[in-house]
Amino acid sequence: MVLLGIESTAHTASVGIVTERAEVLSLATDMFKPLHGGIHPREAANHHVEVLPGLVAKALDDAHIRPSELDAVAFAQGPGLGPCLRAGATVARMLALTWNKPLVPVNHCVAHVEIARVLSGIDDPMLLYASGGNTQVVAYGSGRYRVLGETLDVGIGNFLDKLWISMGGTFPGGPAIEAEALRGSELLSLPYSVHGMDVAFSGMLTATLALRAKGAGKPDLAFSVENTAYSMLTEITERALAHRRRTDVVLGGGVACNERLRGMVRAMAEGRGGTSFAPPKSLCVDNGAMIAWTGHLALGAGLSVPVERSAVQPRQRTDLVPTPWR
Repeated sequence: MVLLGIESTAHTASVGIVTERAEVLSLATDMFKPLHGGIHPREAANHHVEVLPGLVAKALDDAHIRPSELDAVAFAQGPGLGPCLRAGATVARMLALTWNKPLVPVNHCVAHVEIARVLSGIDDPMLLYASGGNTQVVAYGSGRYRVLGETLDVGIGNFLDKLWISMGGTFPGGPAIEAEALRGSELLSLPYSVHGMDVAFSGMLTATLALRAKGAGKPDLAFSVENTAYSMLTEITERALAHRRRTDVVLGGGVACNERLRGMVRAMAEGRGGTSFAPPKSLCVDNGAMIAWTGHLALGAGLSVPVERSAVQPRQRTDLVPTPWR
């Protein structure tokens, strides 16, 4: 079985082709990068409309696959930015109709779980999902993935982007802050906002910018932000592990590419006698391969939809999506 998957939830347009053995035959990706400020949904959607046809062609060519050899077309149904989701869904519908293939909707967050699960070989892990718009600790239970803890305001990635742009940088902020943090050494006092199983970042944003206005340097601010924010995420992940009596953690989302976060979670998991796993960075960030793989699982469980029932769901929650393949 071979599936083509389309990812278009935010700034990334991506097409992946994956086999039933989770072999990634091809992955073609193009990221929208605004000239200034953050992501404007309509501008990002226009970017996706422009590049997706070429990405589809490249993915097919790189995989040496003809459309007739595909078993289905999967697309990210939600959550995400509405205009961006609609751009990808429109292309997916067109391909499914043109090629006479089943159309499979996929939840973006569940796709991050499933690609990490299959690559790690861990059957039932805890997931720390850290990306631009989403920050969640997720585990499976009773037919779907359950959110055990999450952000109360903004996703960790959006927080990093807003912080870096406010300090005069450009999007995306996470990689730039990681680079600055490597040059920092002084741990400045910042709000540590953990509320039970949930976290919040807006207070840290305000406090960091206030310190910057008082003359604090970017390296020490970045160092302090990473240590404080990622300690918060590690804490709620450990609490979730204890609550569910688990030992193994997988990471997903673009912020999970950060080496400091990976190291903190790895040290925590190993200290509890468990393991942690993060996919290769190309499969940790938003990508079409994870959509294709989760589409394969969904199709095997009989989940596909006619075009008229394939509306995108920008606010679709992880814990509201059935996962009958589990």
